[in-house]
Amino acid sequence: MGDAVAPNALADTTRVEAPVTFKTYMMCAFAAFGGIFFGYDSGYINGVMGMSYFIQEFEGLDPATTDSDHFVVSSWKKSLITSILSAGTFFGALIAGDLADWFGRRITIVSGCAIFIVGVVLQTASTTVALLVVGRLIAGFGVGFVSAIIILYMSEIAPRKVRGAIVSGYQFCITIGLMLASCVDYATQNRTDSGSYRIPIGIQIAWALILGGGLLMLPESPRYFVRKGQLDKASHVLARVRGQPEDSEYIKQELAEIVANNEYEMQAMPQGGYFTTWLNCFRGSLFHPNSNLRRTVLGTSLQMMQQ
Repeated sequence: MGDAVAPNALADTTRVEAPVTFKTYMMCAFAAFGGIFFGYDSGYINGVMGMSYFIQEFEGLDPATTDSDHFVVSSWKKSLITSILSAGTFFGALIAGDLADWFGRRITIVSGCAIFIVGVVLQTASTTVALLVVGRLIAGFGVGFVSAIIILYMSEIAPRKVRGAIVSGYQFCITIGLMLASCVDYATQNRTDSGSYRIPIGIQIAWALILGGGLLMLPESPRYFVRKGQLDKASHVLARVRGQPEDSEYIKQELAEIVANNEYEMQAMPQGGYFTTWLNCFRGSLFHPNSNLRRTVLGTSLQMMQQ
């Protein structure tokens, strides 16, 4: 096949899409709630580590006998508590893509929410750094599931003509999550009991329940069903998402385009085992515009630089 591109795999720019309904916007807006989930979890911890009761509990310091310069969480503990979430997120995101292809986008995200809740419960119950770190590691694993797959899910259910704008809503929700984290930290910082840090931590369970519970009521991605060869289910879901009858020309044409793209991807993808698939991401030269390595570096670099 070489570098030839299958004509039927290209998006038909002349195809008239179904009108974008309010329901579609609302479904994508709800999925973007995953950004609040991620933003809050990233933002609350620094405020918590500066709280007087937290320092007393985890450092064993007494504010009455310790000068203000030394009444802080030690640097190594701060670094460990803060960074361990990213370690969990890394490994969670690494396997989430395969799970999403095997079990579905929704199930993977809901599973991530469940794992996250386990991590939050451990953090809320913690009175030692060890348990707090374990809780944040587990929570990070769940965050990896959600952050990796929620954007994929949004892009697959959003209409092509508004896909970019809708998916960017996820980034907006991250900033909302960061703001909420600051507000909650500010509201509890002067408490003289464990609620000062347990409330900001425990409230995350609500975000996970809202996102996971809501996704159970939303449809699966039509592209997932096409990938599994279940075209009847794909047609039904696509009709539901677009607010059109299944026999509508809008639905038939969009489904045909999804099928053609999937077939082309399967033909163009080098065949091999699980690890071969990962190695394909690093094939080619960094200086060749069409190499997989160049695409991988550009894609990951953009994500790294925005952090």
